[in-house]
Amino acid sequence: MAGFRRNDDAHGPYPPPSPQPQPQQPYYGGGYTPPYPQQSGSGPQGGYGYGDGGYAGDGYGDHYGDGYADDGYADDGYAEPQPPPQPKLHWKELLTGIIFRPSPTFWTMRDYPMWGTALIVSFLYGLLAVFGLDDVRQSILDTTTSALIPYLLVTGVAMVLGSLLLGTVTHNLARQFGGNGLWAPTAGLAMLIMALTDVPRLALALFMGGGAPLVQILGWATWLGAGALLTMMVSRSHEIAWPKALAASAIQLVAILALVKLGTI
Repeated sequence: MAGFRRNDDAHGPYPPPSPQPQPQQPYYGGGYTPPYPQQSGSGPQGGYGYGDGGYAGDGYGDHYGDGYADDGYADDGYAEPQPPPQPKLHWKELLTGIIFRPSPTFWTMRDYPMWGTALIVSFLYGLLAVFGLDDVRQSILDTTTSALIPYLLVTGVAMVLGSLLLGTVTHNLARQFGGNGLWAPTAGLAMLIMALTDVPRLALALFMGGGAPLVQILGWATWLGAGALLTMMVSRSHEIAWPKALAASAIQLVAILALVKLGTI
């Protein structure tokens, strides 16, 4: 009995458990170690533990871990969504923005037509542009009022149609060069650029005459400014490189020089 009790004290009422066989670790080849959980934020050096950065040390940490930890789409190859279109500018902000803030103005207005502003400004520009040419101005001043009004109206309408045609040509050339812009915004902005950039020269020509040296110098400067603005506008509106945008604007620039400023320059 004593021996029996000593045996119970040593081993308990149940027989000792038999050792369980350890599962054989699969062979992966090349010294690959299967992933195992880690307590810290990253696995051991050269290991494959789970952490804040995903798989540490295997080249996938930055691609999967960090991107999904932030917003799920940071580094997974998807482009950031484009911002929504900005609201259409008021005509005052549009006219001042073309001269003083051209780049954001062109980005904003590339999706909006501006026919009212473009037609009115081009028509007023056509009424005054003839006074910048010395010979034409003198002949106009010698005519009677009854004959002057129809003449000015015709020149205003002709300026509107001409600038619209040139803007359309610029748009079509930009599309041929791979642009994706819309016709109405491109033509409207081109019409406004053509008129607004010539205002300084025209203002001096009304008082000093188109043949004055200062007027001629200012005419060349404003023509170069028109080229820069047209190139920037076409580049923003059609999302093409500036050499292609300049090539698309070349015909309109030559026409501006020949039709409007050649008589004074």
